[in-house]
Amino acid sequence: MRQLPEVERDAIRLAQDPQFPRLLEQIAATGGCSRPVHLSGSTTTVDGATGEILHHYDTRDEPGERLLVRCRNRRATICPACSRLHAGDTYHLVRAGLLGGKNVPDSVRHRPRLFVTLTAPSFGPVHRASELCRPRRDGGTCEHGRPLGCGLIHTPDAPSVGRPLCPDCYDYTAHVLWHAHASKLWDRFVIDVRRRLASSVGLVQSRFAQHARLSFARVAEYQRRAAVHVHAVVRLDGPTGPDDEPPAWGTAELLMDAIRASARRVLVHTPYSPAVGELRLRWGAQIDARPLRTDGDGPDDDAVAAYVAKYVTKGASDTGAGTDYPLTAWGDIESAPVSEHVRALMRTCWRLGGLPEYAPLRLRAWGHTLGYRGHILTKSRAYSTTYAALRAERARHQGHADLPEQITERHWRYVGSGHTPGAALIAAGVAEDLVLAHEVAHEQARLLRGHT
Repeated sequence: MRQLPEVERDAIRLAQDPQFPRLLEQIAATGGCSRPVHLSGSTTTVDGATGEILHHYDTRDEPGERLLVRCRNRRATICPACSRLHAGDTYHLVRAGLLGGKNVPDSVRHRPRLFVTLTAPSFGPVHRASELCRPRRDGGTCEHGRPLGCGLIHTPDAPSVGRPLCPDCYDYTAHVLWHAHASKLWDRFVIDVRRRLASSVGLVQSRFAQHARLSFARVAEYQRRAAVHVHAVVRLDGPTGPDDEPPAWGTAELLMDAIRASARRVLVHTPYSPAVGELRLRWGAQIDARPLRTDGDGPDDDAVAAYVAKYVTKGASDTGAGTDYPLTAWGDIESAPVSEHVRALMRTCWRLGGLPEYAPLRLRAWGHTLGYRGHILTKSRAYSTTYAALRAERARHQGHADLPEQITERHWRYVGSGHTPGAALIAAGVAEDLVLAHEVAHEQARLLRGHT
């Protein structure tokens, strides 16, 4: 036994435990979650009318006197099993806003709907993957003696793609501050789109909500240059939301014009700093707004939902644009497994985070995401369903929902997280089996559709 690896020794130890079957049930119930939360406590369900105890559960009878529950982390690098579940929920959330379902009427598929991409502005020239990276006939060098162009052909996965031609010329300060204000810039953008729609049809801007409603779901994605850009599904409804038809003047073309104009116009001013001054932050020049159509002439709705769901599970470390854990000291920056370009952005976050005028931005706390502090996915209230509603629906399907006539008292406390080495091996096997079963079921469904 001593000659065996630690993982195998621990797996054998668990398998010899009389409570192993129950432990295996718990691991399977979490879907093979790699970092489960350990809870200790009890649940008692009583009849609301008679007070009779209908069910009582206590972890004292469980292995280790604890219950394992999912960590629910969306990042695939931290928990692949929970990230797949989160991606599935995101897919259904976005798809319901495009095609209906989940208490959203099917009529939304006939509304003006756009798939919008907004990018960050340029903070300095970076290497690109194209025929020629940055050709320049006259050559030339910058003030730091580095070439102003690049005549090489880079493959898309080349390490140099996205990195500055001259790190000393690159505006790292503007890059970080743009990230810190990106969510505010989006809010200003949405407000301006509403104003432009109202003005274009002769409405008083304050009365736009009485005629129409702008609904959206957006996801943030890091580009190769470590700058965030935004993909969004934008839909125009009537004033009460998805159950209400938009006004006759509400067309995809009108919405597209308003979005493009607002993306070029809105800006955010940074707080004044004696060291930096005041910056005017805008969206980048690359703006894409494409209509989603039910007749197939445009991006596919299912493909858009799958695209958004894919990026929700990606953490900063997936794209090489940061880490999935906060930085607690300057030394964490130097030891982070990132490129020198990303490290320079982290250093900039740390330096700017020490200035009192930028204290509200909490740049040091968000240094691991390069100053970006927005949620990876946000949506307007009326776009579609919610994650909470999807989880509640799943609980009802599994028979875990409370009935109105019952009263449930819960007493729980956190006692730990994670797996022992042997349990982690078992959990990985459970997660792999579930993925394989899902792929087989998906392939069978595809074959059935092909025969009908």
